[in-house]
Amino acid sequence: MAELNTVARPYTKAAFEHAVAKGSLDQWSDMLATATAVAQHETMKLVLDNPGFTREQKAEAMISVCEEQMDQSTKNFISLLAENQRLALLPEIAVQFEQLKANQQHTVEVNLTTAFDLGEQQQQKLTQALSSKLGREVSLTTVVDKSIIGGVIVRTDDMVIDGSIRARLAKLAEAMNS
Repeated sequence: MAELNTVARPYTKAAFEHAVAKGSLDQWSDMLATATAVAQHETMKLVLDNPGFTREQKAEAMISVCEEQMDQSTKNFISLLAENQRLALLPEIAVQFEQLKANQQHTVEVNLTTAFDLGEQQQQKLTQALSSKLGREVSLTTVVDKSIIGGVIVRTDDMVIDGSIRARLAKLAEAMNS
């Protein structure tokens, strides 16, 4: 996995810098999401993995399917990836691009797992608290998982805060067994 991150990074950086310079972060983000979905489709995987197709044919296949979301610079990017046999990096490039975009826009995606549905007011208070703690605008996604019994689990990029009752019980059981 680390190898994919490393190989994708220069492509991501180049795409991001170009998108910032052109003021087209959202367009690039949409294009990368579309191209990733297309590249991961079973039919397209057969094309991209087929040694009988040239690099140019693989690029043309990707571009023809995604053409409505692409301008000339994004078409060139897909062609460059195909030429360097890097189309398989599209999912990782898209993830890294979104991280760079979030940093640029001072936003962060937060996934919140709760044991029960939170009211709108509770979500707003939590969003405000997380925004001040993280120093960024927070986009909150909530999931209900009754197995955590109570409390919340907060996940974002490389941070996890597990304030669930299930986690506390597991720690207590571990302490008792020691």
